[in-house]
Amino acid sequence: MTKYREILRLWDQGISKSGIAKCCECSRNTVAGVINKAEEAGLKWPLEEKITDQRLHNLLHGGRSVPDSGYKPPDYENIHRELAKSGVTLSLLWNEYCERCRLAGEVPYMYTQFCLYYREWAERTKATMRIHHKPGEKMEVDWAGQTMVLRDNLTGGEIKVYMFVAVLPCSGYAYVEGFLSQDMESWITAHVNAYQYFGGVTRILVPDNLKTGVDRTDWYTPMINRTYQELAEHYGIAVIPARVRKPKDKPSVEGAVGVVSTWIMAALRNRQFFALAELNAAVREKLEAFHSMPFQKKPGCRRDAFLEEKDYLLPLPKTAYELAQWKVATVQFNYHIAIQKHYYSVSHEYIKQKVDVRITKNVVEVFSGGNRIASHARLYGREGQYSTIPDHMPPNHQKFLEWDGDRFRKWADQTGESTRKVVDAILLSYKVEQ
Repeated sequence: MTKYREILRLWDQGISKSGIAKCCECSRNTVAGVINKAEEAGLKWPLEEKITDQRLHNLLHGGRSVPDSGYKPPDYENIHRELAKSGVTLSLLWNEYCERCRLAGEVPYMYTQFCLYYREWAERTKATMRIHHKPGEKMEVDWAGQTMVLRDNLTGGEIKVYMFVAVLPCSGYAYVEGFLSQDMESWITAHVNAYQYFGGVTRILVPDNLKTGVDRTDWYTPMINRTYQELAEHYGIAVIPARVRKPKDKPSVEGAVGVVSTWIMAALRNRQFFALAELNAAVREKLEAFHSMPFQKKPGCRRDAFLEEKDYLLPLPKTAYELAQWKVATVQFNYHIAIQKHYYSVSHEYIKQKVDVRITKNVVEVFSGGNRIASHARLYGREGQYSTIPDHMPPNHQKFLEWDGDRFRKWADQTGESTRKVVDAILLSYKVEQ
């Protein structure tokens, strides 16, 4: 940064421009420019006490300085504190500032001036300014880089355990859970468990650009995959992934990953675990102890800060989100679709068309153009089972189903008792009625 004051002081003492340039570690042209602009602005050494470095910079470069009178200066420190609160904007604070000025008979700045001077104040103080997160606004999530291990009690081999970390940036309160894989089921289950642990929902969810959450990575408009989007809609939140190679977009969870590595994973390094539930119970115990540790540079602990933030969280929905996977299937000529080697019927009108299939633990739903066209209880067990709804069959196929033993018995009843006996004897004379 150019040393304007030092240049003017040395020039007043008669030092040459070349000598000033060497002393202030800048070019001779810079020194000449500062001296010329100072003469144009009528500035002479010694400067007036009220001229700050910022105002001196503005005067030398033709910038506007903050008027010394006529307008009521805002309380920028209070503005900065208020902006950290949920829902508070500069527009709201400016309206409140104008109302106070009106009641006091003072002249307020216009909105553009108000914002300009606040930004200048924030820039001047950014070296010591702490970034405040609004309570209940964000939850940052990620997989930890390091893993833990389970011991196989039969072979003695090691099984990797991947650690999921979720953090509320405002309070620093975290949730940690281990999973045997990083697949979609583990990813979604981890989010559901994290919201249950926090007892509420944040307004924004900030994940990394991993494939379990984002289908297409883009600098400005990443595409969220359908299952993750459905989770967001269920909880009423917005998903804003961090930009590619921009860890500072989610600094809280990046910092929490380091904390997890030290205070949980490293602390449990000498213990052996044979079941995932056992490992997660030990992780939870260490996590609760970490939340109770006092802050180093401010009073209280993460649990105390979370109890204040919890009131700002959105309420949980009545039911937890049920994991659903989406697939695209083609309706075959037998008006069925194949899902994990089981077959589910769809109306014959959709033969050879592609449909979207939503698969949950208990239900298989089929959609076309956003409309649900079929719903089946999910089949388990031996492969090749069929779930067929008669209404999905063509009319001639439905009539074929009607030609069974009950149809012939009803026909025989219309003729007489003897005819019924003859028909029963014919049907029962074979092992297979068909």
